[in-house]
Amino acid sequence: MNSKKGATLLLFAAILFGGAFASGSAMAATPVRNIVLVHGAWVNGSGWKPVYDILVKNGYHVSVAEHPLTSFADDVTAVKRIVDMQDGPTILVGHSYGGAIITDVGNDPKVVGLVYIAAHALDQGETEVANGKRFPSATSQTKDIKKTTDGFLYLDPAKYPADFAADLPLSQATFEANAQGLTAASVFDSPAGHPAWKDKPSWYAVATADKIINPDLERMYAKRAQSHTIEVKGASHSVYQSHPKEMAALIEQAATQATP
Repeated sequence: MNSKKGATLLLFAAILFGGAFASGSAMAATPVRNIVLVHGAWVNGSGWKPVYDILVKNGYHVSVAEHPLTSFADDVTAVKRIVDMQDGPTILVGHSYGGAIITDVGNDPKVVGLVYIAAHALDQGETEVANGKRFPSATSQTKDIKKTTDGFLYLDPAKYPADFAADLPLSQATFEANAQGLTAASVFDSPAGHPAWKDKPSWYAVATADKIINPDLERMYAKRAQSHTIEVKGASHSVYQSHPKEMAALIEQAATQATP
């Protein structure tokens, strides 16, 4: 092969492989478009609206999974139903107890990334109750958590604003206290199965003034899962409502960096 022909072949190969590399990089940089938001205990899906509005404005297809809080199995089934409706790769976002749900549902092949917002990221066999005893929260050391005669837990409405939503306007926190979703006590004592965070990338927002989940427990979860982590200073357990811009930015980071 003469030198001129060899140089031509090398140039062609460089263009070919360079183009393939550029194409691969472009594919990797394409954001996941589907986002599923999962609420926690003692709330409902409406609290996601500030985050929802930002994500939709930025071009994402966003679904809010409204689950019944009647049992862990019921809640997983309800969220899985929403994931099944997505038309492609999906980012699952869970707040509080919603983190336990996405840790399970996240094993679905459509899910490519998990975002935990002041949430439980349980390992196999763990329960929220047991982890809460290892890292007691401020609220767990009070009598603010009440129980109905048929086994559902709720927060004393008079204590709800200070315990759950100290950084929201009082009128909003008071409304949420009286619209809270009563939650089956059994969900907090349900052992986790195989955690999706062991196989898929995760992101975590720690609320540093959280009185429902000890911030140190949140930090443990994030470190163990090797999550991309941010800390929101002074944020209550309602961080997803009080700091929607930061939460939306974290979710968009997951959507951009997760690989379909």
